Amino acid sequence: MRPVYLIGFMGVGKTTLGKRLASHMNLDFADLDMMFEHKYKLTVQVFFAKYGELLFRKFEQELLKTTFSMTNMVISTGGGTPCYAGAMDDMRKHGLTVYMHMPPAALVGRLVSAKRQRPLLEGKSKEQLAKYVEDKLLERLPYYSRAHLHVDAHSLNIGSLADKIRNYPDHVQKS
Repeated sequence: MRPVYLIGFMGVGKTTLGKRLASHMNLDFADLDMMFEHKYKLTVQVFFAKYGELLFRKFEQELLKTTFSMTNMVISTGGGTPCYAGAMDDMRKHGLTVYMHMPPAALVGRLVSAKRQRPLLEGKSKEQLAKYVEDKLLERLPYYSRAHLHVDAHSLNIGSLADKIRNYPDHVQKS
């Protein structure tokens, strides 16, 4: 089976739900941010602070390309991954893309209480965060909306999503 790429805004649950989906489907799981941190020996937050978003996106795209030949994998991407350097086209070409969406207010609630700090959110008040999420979501929606499948992450049924993936035309290919 070609890779399944989970895309969507930060805080939507791509990693948490991706692990559950992979387990349910008996597939391997990878998180692009964790792959980045393992390879570069820095957290994404520290890398952003030291080198900036532009260099991060360049290295992130190089890592993404290493996933194109993988099989039997669920891959959680960063919230901005699909929006740079043709990544959405590449993920659609090499795998199945699943857009996990949630209303902005729900995302803000999750991000405010998140344990893990997000580099793009540092120093923002709750009001600034709400405005940022609404604006950024609007900016990223043209990329997210091109996903093969769209699912409501707030009320996601893993079994139902697994069935949709298995039954998606031309997704399963012989190894």
